[in-house]
Amino acid sequence: QLQASGGGSAQAGGSLRLSCAFSERTFSNYAMGWFRQAPGKEREFVAAITWSGGSPYYADSVKGRFSISRDNAESTLYLQMNSLKPEDTAVYYCAVHNFSTITIYSASSNSYYSWGQGTLVTVSS
Repeated sequence: QLQASGGGSAQAGGSLRLSCAFSERTFSNYAMGWFRQAPGKEREFVAAITWSGGSPYYADSVKGRFSISRDNAESTLYLQMNSLKPEDTAVYYCAVHNFSTITIYSASSNSYYSWGQGTLVTVSS
């Protein structure tokens, strides 16, 4: 139902664009987000966006470098990652939020009910 792609290798300072294709039309009615999990670490919130593509919300660690967007007509969620750092290395997951808007729960993985399989991003120094 959620298919993430676009991961790969990049040099520090480089850019990558992740995509997440969703097959369920009902996902268009919900906010969506990106999370990541680095080796040996817990999954952490990266960014979220409302059902309509508004109110982007970012983790402090990526603010100003990453940009989340979506195209409901194309059933795709995006994450543009610029100025990449080695600490951005992780498996990135897209997910569907339990709500249509950004809420106080938007940074919690427990409030997302459908997850993609993840795409690996590796940033070298």
